[in-house]
Amino acid sequence: MLTRDSRASSRRSKRRQAETECHCCRKSYRFCWQCRGCGFAICQNCMNEWVQWLSCNGITWYCPDCGDINGFGNQ
Repeated sequence: MLTRDSRASSRRSKRRQAETECHCCRKSYRFCWQCRGCGFAICQNCMNEWVQWLSCNGITWYCPDCGDINGFGNQ
């Protein structure tokens, strides 16, 4: 029988995602903004650098690969 602590730790490890490679700088990060349409991934550093070309309102950003609109999650 699993104890409460072992179940919680196994759930946490299952939720933890592998590192994602940024399509701009080609480095691996634990968090990247990802397009829901095509899977394009961009790290926070590159997003900060390119946000003026990828977003017109600071709420959504446009995927440069497929043109899909994605949210920053702040609304």
